[in-house]
Order: sequence, then C-alpha cells, then structure tokens
Amino acid sequence: MAFQKPSHTFTKIHLKALRTNRINILFLLSFTVFINTASLAQELPKPSVSIPAEKEKDTASIATDSILKPPINTKEIDSSKKDTIKKKELLTGIVKYKATDYVSMNQRKQKIYMYNEAVVTYEDMEITAGIIEIDYSKNLVYAGRIKDSTGYSQRPVFTQGENVIEPDSIVFNTETKKALVFNSRTEQQGFKVYSPITKKENDSVYFMKNGRFTTAESEEDPEYQFVASKMKLVPNKKVIVGPTYMEIYGVPTPIALPFAFFPMTKKQTSGIIFPSFGEDSGNDRGYFLQNGGYYFAISDYLDLAVLGDYYTNGSYGLRIENNYAVRYKYRGNVSFRYENLLNSERGFSDFSQSTIFNLRWSHSQDSKANPSSTFSASVNLGSSTYFQESINQLNQSSFLNNTLASSVSYSKTFDVEPQVNVSLTATHSQNTNTGDIDLTLPTLQASMGRVYPFAPKSGTKEGIIENINFQVTTRGEYNISTNDSIFGKSEMFDDAEIGMKHTIPLTTNFKVFDYFSVSANANLEENWTLKTVSKYYDQTEEEVVSIDQYGFDRFLTYNFGASVGTTIYGMYNFEKEGKDPKIQAIRHVMRPSLSYSITPAFDNYYETYEVIDADGTTSDVAYTRFENSLYGSPSNNFSSSIGLSVTNNLEAKVRAKDSTQTEPEKKFILNSFNFSTAYDLAADSLNISPVRVTGGTQILDNKMSINFGMTLNPYALDSNNNVINTFNINNGGSLFRLTSANMTMSYTLSNDSFTGDETAQSDASSKESARSGGRTDDLFGRSEDYANKRLSDDDKSKGDKEETNDFYNYKMPWSLRLAYSANYSNTTRQNEITSHSLMFSGDVDLSPRWSVGASSGYDFLNQGFTYTQLRFERDLLSWRMNFSWIPFSDNSSWNFFIGISSSMLSDLKYDKQRQADKTLGN
Repeated sequence: MAFQKPSHTFTKIHLKALRTNRINILFLLSFTVFINTASLAQELPKPSVSIPAEKEKDTASIATDSILKPPINTKEIDSSKKDTIKKKELLTGIVKYKATDYVSMNQRKQKIYMYNEAVVTYEDMEITAGIIEIDYSKNLVYAGRIKDSTGYSQRPVFTQGENVIEPDSIVFNTETKKALVFNSRTEQQGFKVYSPITKKENDSVYFMKNGRFTTAESEEDPEYQFVASKMKLVPNKKVIVGPTYMEIYGVPTPIALPFAFFPMTKKQTSGIIFPSFGEDSGNDRGYFLQNGGYYFAISDYLDLAVLGDYYTNGSYGLRIENNYAVRYKYRGNVSFRYENLLNSERGFSDFSQSTIFNLRWSHSQDSKANPSSTFSASVNLGSSTYFQESINQLNQSSFLNNTLASSVSYSKTFDVEPQVNVSLTATHSQNTNTGDIDLTLPTLQASMGRVYPFAPKSGTKEGIIENINFQVTTRGEYNISTNDSIFGKSEMFDDAEIGMKHTIPLTTNFKVFDYFSVSANANLEENWTLKTVSKYYDQTEEEVVSIDQYGFDRFLTYNFGASVGTTIYGMYNFEKEGKDPKIQAIRHVMRPSLSYSITPAFDNYYETYEVIDADGTTSDVAYTRFENSLYGSPSNNFSSSIGLSVTNNLEAKVRAKDSTQTEPEKKFILNSFNFSTAYDLAADSLNISPVRVTGGTQILDNKMSINFGMTLNPYALDSNNNVINTFNINNGGSLFRLTSANMTMSYTLSNDSFTGDETAQSDASSKESARSGGRTDDLFGRSEDYANKRLSDDDKSKGDKEETNDFYNYKMPWSLRLAYSANYSNTTRQNEITSHSLMFSGDVDLSPRWSVGASSGYDFLNQGFTYTQLRFERDLLSWRMNFSWIPFSDNSSWNFFIGISSSMLSDLKYDKQRQADKTLGN
C-alpha cells in the first residue's frame, strides 16, 4: 500500500511520459491488474465440498425360507448401560479463580462473583479484571472494570495463548470459546488495533466493527490512524479491512481504500514488493516504477528477491538479490544488476543508449564448520561505467571508485607430517577508468610445512645445525590481461600467460655473543613457462622481429643472504627525590639490522642478435628468451649488496590521571621511526640506494593517527635531470636530496570521546560501501536506502532520556571524522606538491528528533570542494523524514522521503528524487 503525490502537472503527460512506447504502457497497466488480482487471490474462498448423489434403494425383494432366518441374539445386556439419559459436563477443564477482596458463590443462580484483582484461568485462557462473574449454568464468564470516585480502573486483560486483548468489558463462553468484547485494544507485531465491538469467533478469528488501527506509540493520542467500518483479524497471520480512510491527529484525510490486506507473520513469507512511482526529468526518461517485484521466501536458509525498474521512454532495469545462511556453517549473499538505459528520445540529437551490469557475491565460512578447509568469496565485477551511469543504487558515492576487485579462494590443509597446505584462488582486478582487466583463473598454491632435519627429538633447538630448516612452495597461475570491451569473448584468451614457480628456501638462525641474532638463508627457485620468445634483426625492415615459441621451458635461479641484528634499550628517568613529575621516564627502543645478499649473474640464459645501423656498424644486443615469462626473467647482472635498517620507537611513562592508580600509564611518542638503505658492492656506479624514512604515531588519546614517509637520494642530477655518480653535497647541494615525501593524518572524535563512553558501532552502510569497492567510512558519503531503511542503524541511541526532551538535547550527540593527505615530488627538480586535500564527515543530533550530517572535503591544490553530501533526518515518531543532497559534481542529485517507520505499513510513503544528469559526462 503506497501513496505518492505527483510532482508534475497534467500538461506534462503528453509531452514527457506517455509520448512513446504504447506497448510498454499497456504492459504497465496489465502489471497493475496482475497485482490487484494476486492480492485478491490471497482471500479466495475455499472450494466447497461436493455433495454425493443420494443412493437409490433396490425395490426388488427375494423371499427367504424361515429356516434361513438369522438367529436371534439372546445375550443379556445390563440395563444400567442402556440408560438413554447422559449428562454432559458443564466445563471440560478445571476453572481456577481468585480475587483480592472477596469471592462469593450463589448456588441458586449457579454464579460466582469476584471483586478486585480477580483472576480466572481456564485451559489456555486467562482473564484478569476488577470484577469477574462466572455463570457456570450457561458456561459464561463476564469481566469488567471497577468504578470509583476517580473513574474506572483495573481494565480486563484477556489472554489466550500469545494473544492479548485489553477491553472495557468482555463476555466469554467457555464451551464454544466465543466472546463478545467491548472497546478492545490489542497489539499484533507493533500493529495496534482498537474496536468498540469485537466478536471472537474462535481461537484464531476476530471480527471488529468501526475499528481503528495504527503503529503509533500512543494509543490515546496517535499521530495517525486508519478507520475501517469492518475488520477481520487472524492473529499472527493477517488483517483484512473493508472501506478505510486515514486520519492524522483526528482529522480525516482524502486518503482512502475500498479494502486492504495486511499479512502478519513471524516467519518469512513470499509476496509482492510494491514499486515506487516518480518522474526522471533529469535525463528525460519520463515516469517510472522502481524497486517493484516479488520476494520468494524459499526456506529458512535461502531467499530471493526479483526487482525491476521501468521508465516510459523504454529504459528498464532488473535486479536479483539473494541471501543464504546455515548456522555454524556459512553465510553469504548474491546481487546481480542489469540496466538498459535510454537517454532522451529516439531520433533526437541527444539520444544515447547504454547497457550496464554488475555482479556482487560475498561468501564466508564459519570457522567451526571445517577447520581443515575453508572457502570464501568477495566478488565485485561488471561494466566499468556501471557506478557512473547506474540510476538506482544505494551508494551514491560509488561512482568515485576507480577499481573493482574480486577474489574467490578455497584452501585445504592435509594433516600429515610435514603438513601440506593447498589453495586455489581466482582473482579479478578492473580499472574503471581505462577498462583494463586482469584475471587469474586460477592461482594454485601448495606449500609444505618447515622441516628441521637436524633438530633433536626432544628439547629446544640450539646452534646453527639444529636450526637448519627448509620448505617447498609451488605457485602456478593462468593470467589473462584484457579489456571490458572484449570481456567474455574468445579474444580475451589470446594473450593469456601460464607459468609455475617452485621455491625452496633454506634458512637457519643462531645467537652470537648472547646479544646478536644471526640468520642465514639460501633460496632456490625454478620457473616453468609454456611460451618463450626468439628475436632477430630484420635489416630490410630495420626493426627487431619477435617470434613466440610455444612449448615447455624452464630456468633456475638462486641467491644467498645473511643478516645480523640486535635490540638496544635506553631509559631516561625524570623522577627525583621529593618530586613527582608528570612525565616520569622516556624509553627508547632501537633495533639495528645489517644484512648481506649475493645474486649471481645467469648469463647462460641470454642470447644475442646483431643490429646493423645506418653507418654499417654492427652491435650485439643481449636478450633472454624468458623475458615475457609470467614470473619475470633471470638477471644477467651480478649483485653483492649490503643493507642497513634501523627501527625506533619512543615510549613515555606518564603519571596516571586517576590518583588511586599506583602504576604510571604508558604513552607512545613515536610508534615507529625507521631508516633503510643499501650499498651494492658489485655496481660500477650509484652504489648507494636512496634512504627511505618512514614513521608514525598516535596522539590525543590515540584518536589521531599520523603517518609520514620520505625518500632521500645522496646523488646529484645533471643538467638533463638524470642521476649522476656524484654526491649531491659535492655538487653544491645538501647531504641528501629530497625526492619524495608524503604524510597522512586521520582523526575521529565524538561527544563520548571526553567521557570515556565511546564504543565502536557496526554500520550496515559501511558494509554496503565495502561491497561496492568503496571506503568503509563515510568520508565519501553514506550509503542510504530510505525506502526500507536496510542500511540504517535501528538501534541508534538518541541519548539518555533523562537528559533529553522533545525540543532540546542537553547532551547533544555528535561525531567528526577527518582525513588529511599531502604528497610531494622532486624527482627531476619539479619541486611540486602533487596532492593536498582534507576530507571530513560529521553528524550531529540538534534535538532528540533532528539530526544533520555532511561529508565533504577541500582540495588545497586545485582550490575547490570535493564530493559533498548533505544529510537531514527528522524523527516524526511513527513517521520518518529523510533528505539527502549532493549539491555539485557529475553525480549531483537529491532524494526526499517521508513514510511510516513500521515495516507493516512501509509502502505508505512519499518518495521524490532528482536523478543525476548522466548526459553531462557524455
């Protein structure tokens, strides 16, 4: 049941909505008739039982001899058993009753009177009231209120099973289970019903006259209610009403229906999903029906929703939503969306057509289901322009995503000695800007657990020999690089690559001088491929010709390495006798590490071809036939490198704020501050690698995270901005040349941050953003679905009731999220900031029923605001109102919604939206 006030005038009908596709319009009218027919079909009478034909008696008679007459039964029967008078018990069950003031019994009238807090229990029925009268000659129970100087009190409460009715008075027949109820009030799954006169037909059917029903919290003064001349209530199943009209605060409205059907059940049921109506004037698609379809409650573990959109200019969309779950085993969901979009009208200069789709699948396995094998899936693939062109999606900020990624994996552990792990993974990565797609179908990985061949049978491993260990790992891939323009066609497999890599790392570790940890390693790696390359120089064409060679080939590489490291602790105490400073001590932890690695040159895998230039000079060019191998090619450069790295962290001991605590608190000054570089002994120039510096810390009670990094190059540049084998300090510069730098900061704050009551809350909208490939926070906007509130937090706290009222919040809930990012580049003396932006998002409850929010940012480099979303929400008690606005960008749009909060009447709504003009980006 839905009501929507059109935002257009009738003069627009022949100009916009109904000017094309008469066949589609007839289909739309047929769909409406189908809905009405399906709704009526749910109340069709049951087929009557056929009446059998009367059996005719045979008139023919056959004379029999008296001798053949059957013998007379002479068995005597006790006369007491032939008594035709058999009295039926008045009550088949035991009636229990009690009252606070008195219980009086009248044997002549066969009645029992109870006064004040009277209770009668009979089978599954219980009646509590101020006054109760039992007439056991007629099997009737009367219940009513007590009248005193202040009015009436102790209204009867009739309970039978799970059904509860609170009338002014009631008459109940204990034999037929029928009842007559006056001024009854009952509630079924948030559906509050009031009726002046109610007839209880049996255990499950109630008939009401001039009844009212609402979902408002206040029964005495509801914000709205529906008035029906007659009603039929079947508890926990359905409510059927006759002619009905709506009242708002007691004022009748022209909103009326000849009849209505409300299913009421505690389990999932199949049914029609009523669509939303509107007009898409931004892209001139005319009027539309959105999100209409059918819901299939297949089982307790599986459901399916088929939804569709239709526009009168011929555009349409189809969506399939599926959820499945088996407790303690797995759960997941599947979503497929397809849209055929027409902009403007055929024959117009601005007409365009596009077909887009998107497939999402999420599957997770319970850890208790099978510890030795796991299966998981996270799929998000489709048209590269889907999020940019789709006109009906929950996450409006998804059009900012430039990458779609998917992964489906299965892993199995074999409990043998040594342990063996095998996994199969299919991955997908898609750039929505270029349309390039990378697929691995699949990736096979197998690994054997580490083996210590010289380890003792008992005790700990000590020394170089006992700590020697190795393992075997294998990785194989079938890789496809293609574009979404040919995705799904045979051409996408033309450049597929196949490869397999086997690795055997051999390592050991031991202690030197009790303070130094030494590790040594040797790595053996073999690569398999099915395609190599052969090259020669074509002197006629003056170009290098490459010929693909198909067949199995392999190459083997190896390298060696060793490292030594230690940990140095430093402590500085500020405590002095007679003084208790706030900062009591600072501890510095430094972990230096020195490493050495050597990689031989594998010249045996290299060949040469001759190139003759225009002057007739011949030169040899080296190449390897494995240069297009999936896992790279062997190197023909000998490398002997020394690496140096230092990690640091600073920690302070601070006097606790709570005077009752005896131990000081630990605060991080620097979580990390790291340096790393290397020196290649075998290189003929540029032996020193650039110094990489990274660091991070958290301040403001760990609410602000700061991370930074920079690259320092010791070598200078020539006039052409090429790195030369001259130190920068010898070229008139500083010791190091800053080539790049970056810094990021994030800050989260709320009103609870100052009280210590801040708790993390799960947000369904962040999960929807993650499924779409976006950010899990709302810095790019919040995913919203006002129609059924799937992505809102129903348990959102509105503050302590003792500190709020309907007009003002003494404790105003608010939240703020900030993210700052800056990048600097100076590789070739450009000396420029490549990016510099601040993003922010916040929400505040201005009152217990008003909340506003915004997500935006500012680009300091381009001097402009980034993607912005403004949100407004009003709690209208039984109703809710939402307004979301994206004021600028290519996705500029707004959405207004007002409707009843209860899911029972969720179709009673007004939804108006202004879709983004997709033709602006064309």
